[in-house]
Amino acid sequence: MTRPRSRGRDRGATVIELAMIMPVVLAVVLLVVQVTMWFHGRQVADAAAREGARVARAAGDSDGWQGEAEAKALQIVQAVGPELLKNAQVKAWEQGDQRGVDVSGSAVQVVPLLPSVTFTITSHFGGPIECFRPDDGTGDCQ
Repeated sequence: MTRPRSRGRDRGATVIELAMIMPVVLAVVLLVVQVTMWFHGRQVADAAAREGARVARAAGDSDGWQGEAEAKALQIVQAVGPELLKNAQVKAWEQGDQRGVDVSGSAVQVVPLLPSVTFTITSHFGGPIECFRPDDGTGDCQ
């Protein structure tokens, strides 16, 4: 009986194929993680802007609503994810009868080989200033 020929020429081909495909697989995994970190940072910015806008809208005609709204937004960023939204900046705004808060920052960078690329996150929330009236419907806003 004859012995089948061993495929000596193909020895090590699997290792070479793996060495060629692994950088692509690693790049895809890091890209997925980077998108996830950007998305999570965006959720943190949205939550902070939403809470800051809630405080700004409910303040009525009181002075100092900007500071209260900005402080609330920063408090949310610090409580939920200070490392997920780096260099967070908060700005309260008012336009006519609308008030809100803008939160911006940058997402965590997973790939350190791209230092010039920043993943900026900006969130803008606001709405009409809340006006509380007496239950009987008379009078102006309080």
